[in-house]
Amino acid sequence: MSHSITVREYARLTTDEIESNLDRAQISSSAFTWLCDLNDSFTQAGTPLAQIAGQRWLKLDNFVGVLESPCGMRLEILPKHFEQGDCIGQNRKLLCKMIETAFNLKTRRVGPADLTLFDAPLSEWVMFQFLLELDHLVKRGLRFDYQRIEEEQRYLRGQLDIVKQVRQPPGRQHQFQLRHDVFLPDRPENRLLVLALQKVCKTTQQPDSWRLAHELRGMLQELPASRDVKNDLKLWRNDRLMAHYQPIKPWCELVLGEGMPTAVSGGWHGISLLFPMEKLFERYVESCLRLTLPVSATLQRQVREEFLCWHNEKGMFQLKPDMVISRNERRWVLDTKWKRLDQRTNRYGLSQSDFYQLFAYGQRYLEDQPAGEMLLIYPSKASFNQPLPEFRFSSKLRLWVMPFDLELGVLVNRQLDPLPLWLDGAACSSTAEGTVIPCEAV
Repeated sequence: MSHSITVREYARLTTDEIESNLDRAQISSSAFTWLCDLNDSFTQAGTPLAQIAGQRWLKLDNFVGVLESPCGMRLEILPKHFEQGDCIGQNRKLLCKMIETAFNLKTRRVGPADLTLFDAPLSEWVMFQFLLELDHLVKRGLRFDYQRIEEEQRYLRGQLDIVKQVRQPPGRQHQFQLRHDVFLPDRPENRLLVLALQKVCKTTQQPDSWRLAHELRGMLQELPASRDVKNDLKLWRNDRLMAHYQPIKPWCELVLGEGMPTAVSGGWHGISLLFPMEKLFERYVESCLRLTLPVSATLQRQVREEFLCWHNEKGMFQLKPDMVISRNERRWVLDTKWKRLDQRTNRYGLSQSDFYQLFAYGQRYLEDQPAGEMLLIYPSKASFNQPLPEFRFSSKLRLWVMPFDLELGVLVNRQLDPLPLWLDGAACSSTAEGTVIPCEAV
């Protein structure tokens, strides 16, 4: 029988009998073994899912999302952000918002399905949003396409294949070799949607989702499901005639496990949605900042232009800042870190290696600037709710450490600095924590 377990980042899992909470939980032996095997595959890929602490304990890393084991266990991993009140509801709502914003997902909110009221695990939220988009698409009308059919018939239909016909043996000259086109809905996009729908029908545990999924399955029962997901995704058309299919594509990819930063490998997938929190925070900040940029500024992510050093005329140790903003002749380097800072401590919890990294970025990407400006962005917390005083590397290079409000999707900034994030009439409102640069909701 399936059962759900909800924990946070860095939680500890064990097979011992303990009182479960958000930071430690008991799981079955079969689920523990499956997670260990899954962790081995992640470790070989260079991104360990957890740390094995003894024979009966696993400590999760900073991944968030949902994992479903073959034995029916649904493990929901939430961000470690809210500590008081309804931690599960607040963290779940925050995670849904970050995924929706980071991947530019458009949600349909209909009555009780509103995101703020949908109190269900992340996978159920994704499946329900997929069903809403599919229901809208079916009502609007599926896209058909002409399929070339080559067959042998006793009557003429379409075009006669002369070459094949003259090669007919004497006893079969009464049979016609034909070619004709049939207007069918059998196309890559529809095959993927049917496969995703079948997966939702088997997985969802919400009554509303189950009912809607089976209604749609009855409407689409004559359509075949995809047998080659990767190839059909490559054939998914994005032209003008397929514009009404675009809103459902990212939801379909999430359901099929093809749109995640980290894929779950192996023979069993279930509805598994796993995101490295560091990367999710980076993409969330990037999406929010893009909305505040003036028209004359551009933002590039994961720029790969510079190297730390050169050897035998070849660059070594490529430098890849999270974001680089350019405006006119100036550039600014931005980097994000998913880590808690504390303004009450001596060094605020800052990492020396992060500063070495930012110093290298500044030396290479801002060496031709009259004044090099960099931003290091951390999530805003009660212990870190306003920018730190500037960090000066040299007379031409300085760094600002800034808090980012996850709920509002904004930078919290008290001392306006000439960065292009809030120029050209960007509206600012004063709060108790400082000046907030608004980011529109996606």
